[in-house]
Amino acid sequence: MIFEEMNRAAAFHGHSCPGLAIGVRACCEARARLDLSFSADEELVCVVEHNACGVDAVQALLGCSLGKGNLVVRPTGKMAFTFFVRGGGALRLYFKGEAGELAREEWQKRILTAPFDELFCAAPPSFPCPERARRFSNVTCSVCGESAPEHKIRLQEGKFVCLDCFRPYERGFDL
Repeated sequence: MIFEEMNRAAAFHGHSCPGLAIGVRACCEARARLDLSFSADEELVCVVEHNACGVDAVQALLGCSLGKGNLVVRPTGKMAFTFFVRGGGALRLYFKGEAGELAREEWQKRILTAPFDELFCAAPPSFPCPERARRFSNVTCSVCGESAPEHKIRLQEGKFVCLDCFRPYERGFDL
């Protein structure tokens, strides 16, 4: 079963690799612990803390995507996946494994077959489930003329500007 899931994810991702295997293993574990199925809408939310290969497994196997709003990137750089079932359970899986001296293929096989607890830590999430995706009105930037959603617009010198045109005020202290 795990190798079939790896093949499905690899077809989406474009190749097999250890990073994808991490995501496959996390998805399979979350599916078993939380009784998950493919997410048609936002009933399942996955917060990933990285932007590596394993994120593609979440998209391919569980149906979470940026466009649907149920895949959220929280850029801590950690190889962690947090799964929320709206109105149900939640689980954070952190990958703690290290390849050591293993070749790429051996490492990938180990990720897929080793006892789960040797490679991952499982715990409740330390943050709440993100709210459902919202729609925002667009505002036109007074500098470049392009529109952006209102929550991404800043006020600068009394005018609305997009994040690309905004000049932050910095004086050396970040308090």
